[in-house]
Parts: sequence; C-alpha cells; structure tokens
Amino acid sequence: MLASDPMKSHTPSDIHPPFARYAHGVEVPSGYRTLFVSGQLGIDAAAQVPGAAGDQADLCFANARAVLAAAGMGPGDVVRVNAFVTDRAHLPEYMAARDRFFADVAAPPASTLMIVAGFARPEFKVEVELVAAAR
Repeated sequence: MLASDPMKSHTPSDIHPPFARYAHGVEVPSGYRTLFVSGQLGIDAAAQVPGAAGDQADLCFANARAVLAAAGMGPGDVVRVNAFVTDRAHLPEYMAARDRFFADVAAPPASTLMIVAGFARPEFKVEVELVAAAR
C-alpha cells in the first residue's frame, strides 16, 4: 500500500506487536475491488519444483505476483497473506521470501503463518494465498 493509499493498518499498542513485518489488521475502504489469490505452490510453468523451501517460497510469491498482475494489481495492493509451511525449519526461508516480495511496500499486510502436515504432493513445502484490494 502506498503512503497516500486510504487503506489503514491497525496494530494497537495495547497488544503484543507483530513478530515480523506485518500488521495485525488492515482496513479496506468501500469501493475497492477485492481479489482472492488461491494458494500458490512452489512450482514453475514447466512443472519443476525446487527442493529448497526458500526457492519454493520465492516461486509461490512469483506465481502470486502473476495473478495480481492479471488483475492490474501488485504487492502494494495485498491486504492479507496466509502462508503454510511443512516444517518449523522452513520459517526463516519463507519469511525472507515474504520480506523480499513486500520490500517496496510501505505498509505491510495482515499475515498468518501456519505449520501443516503436508500438501497434495509430498515435495511441496510452502503454500501462499493472498487477498488484495485496489480501486
């Protein structure tokens, strides 16, 4: 979200601050289009799946960026991230990929990160879904 954007982040000072660069809540004003990006996995157009969780996370965000672009949106329009990893050991690599994706975004989105037992195929380690809003 740009500094001039009317979307408003909410991170109250009377609760524990976020553990990373995200907001506890993001308010989207009326009149915005909403895009729900399905969970994106670390697989490329040629059906290749890298072994490293960080590489998969980068691909998740690259795939999500393509969906956002198809709707005329970008990382600055993301208001919510739901992410899933299959092992606590993947958290640093995922978080680094997320931070790269949002590096040029002034106000971070709301975010949830969960550790799950697995995905549809055993080689997948990371999945990312987004909610975005834009005029």
